[in-house]
Amino acid sequence: MVQDTIHRRTFLGGVAGIAGIAAVPGAFAQTLKLPASPLTISVIDVGGALALVQTPLENYPKANPKAVSRMVFTKAPAPELPAKLKAQQDAGRLDIDFVIGGLDVLSAGIDQKLWVELLPRFAAELPKPEDIYLKPALAMHNLGRGQAMAMVYYPSGPLLEYMPDKVKTPPTTAQELLDWTKQNKNRFLYARPANSGPGRTFIMGLPYILGDSDPKDPAKGWDKTWAYLKALGENIEYYPGGTGATMKELGDGSRDIIVSTTGWDINPRVLGVVPKEAKIQALKGFHWVTDAQYMMIPKGVSDEKLAVLLDLIRHMLTPQQQAYTYDEGYFYPGPAVKDVPLSMAPASSQKAIAEFGRPEYDKLIAENPMETPLEPEKMVVAFRIWDEQVGGAKRK
Repeated sequence: MVQDTIHRRTFLGGVAGIAGIAAVPGAFAQTLKLPASPLTISVIDVGGALALVQTPLENYPKANPKAVSRMVFTKAPAPELPAKLKAQQDAGRLDIDFVIGGLDVLSAGIDQKLWVELLPRFAAELPKPEDIYLKPALAMHNLGRGQAMAMVYYPSGPLLEYMPDKVKTPPTTAQELLDWTKQNKNRFLYARPANSGPGRTFIMGLPYILGDSDPKDPAKGWDKTWAYLKALGENIEYYPGGTGATMKELGDGSRDIIVSTTGWDINPRVLGVVPKEAKIQALKGFHWVTDAQYMMIPKGVSDEKLAVLLDLIRHMLTPQQQAYTYDEGYFYPGPAVKDVPLSMAPASSQKAIAEFGRPEYDKLIAENPMETPLEPEKMVVAFRIWDEQVGGAKRK
């Protein structure tokens, strides 16, 4: 969900009991030294997940004031961050300590060797993934190849979202969607996949819907998908740089159907960006393409910061902090770890999901297969092909 930046309130929840740094048994490898004085930690958000996790992040210095004095938050588009990090690392002047983002920036960072190896190198200092994660979240975590820890998870999509007053009979198959876009030119929209969770999920979900030869190989197995996306593109005015723009255009009536996901359906309706009465539709034969947001540490951080950041990761994966990730449905449901029911979430989360959630999601999740996204190298290839062959000429 890169650059998915519609404005959202974050919760002002109380701090759950968090063990102080010194109280965590075996919390740090002997090669790492604890800070002599409280640190400032620089966090950069490249996936929009700060809306979910700012409160848990800010809870850490509250519980560990001797380790961290404050958190500084910035945002950047996923396609831009790897080059910035690489330049800082090459110059020996890293000013980014902690990265939160999706598979797009994770994949690019793996490709360019930007991340600190977390597992198995620091296995003694971090939770054991097999013990803490929900099964589909564990599959997402494993895509990080030990260079990231999954932070939040959701089944994602792809889904269509539409306004029922404008679209009386929504498309139910890929062919019906293509036909609809021909008859309603420029009324359908999705964002650039390299910078949008729904856009990324859409192109990765189409090979299953269309019956392509290898849904996991965009270069050699997506012949039907690339042909379909090019045909669809003839009826699309432009491709926004992030998902937020698609939601605003659906909300203001500029578009009638957009690509969405569970969280992107719920949260903008909570916020009033999209009218509450918007509906969703899954295409025939669809598979869920799951999604996650990750925590990554860039190579080049000092040992004392690394010690604190490993403990911060532990903190973020406790059930008490994970409960905040229900948020207002942004990454519905949100928690990546086991045993975090909605009843643990802040009351405002429970209220928002009760009012704006959809009962049909339980049925869709139960009755349709779940697939992990592309491996990091393949995702980089998919983004390149889309940029070159599908959307490059009409990107904004």
